[in-house]
Amino acid sequence: MKRKIPDTITEEEFITLISDKKIKKNNKRKLAYMLGFYQCMRISEVVKILPEDFTPKDRLLHLRQAKGSKDRNIPVAPEVVRGIKHLPVEVGKRGLQHAITKDSIRVLNKRIHFHTLRHSGASHYLNIKKWDIRQVQIFLGHSDIKTTQIYLHVNPSDLTRIMWGEDK
Repeated sequence: MKRKIPDTITEEEFITLISDKKIKKNNKRKLAYMLGFYQCMRISEVVKILPEDFTPKDRLLHLRQAKGSKDRNIPVAPEVVRGIKHLPVEVGKRGLQHAITKDSIRVLNKRIHFHTLRHSGASHYLNIKKWDIRQVQIFLGHSDIKTTQIYLHVNPSDLTRIMWGEDK
């Protein structure tokens, strides 16, 4: 079975998105987007997360009954820690999906879905941060490594930079 390479945005595009003045003013929406990108959380996980699911001492988020009715603990990205105080995000899945689509068209001039943030974060950790695929698999909560492998795509512009020796 062939799998389509998931649509992604770069961290730079993501920062442009969350730096938009309308999004910056809405701490809960900004946090929701950050949880999607930096924590690679599904929209269903983002809308259910509560302040008590964060353990400051361990810097962990406890995701309860995620996909497949599985619980998992994930480390909180430094970029997200300050925003945790704005939990819960207090918006439903449909509202959050509508917001990201509207905001991405307005700010980035491209239509993305909330799940694009998860794909983008996973690609960011694998391809930019150079996490091991097994680490990303656990972080995403995938039971099968094959599911995680779809994030191992290579950006053609990266190959061009390497080809021309501009990657040094």
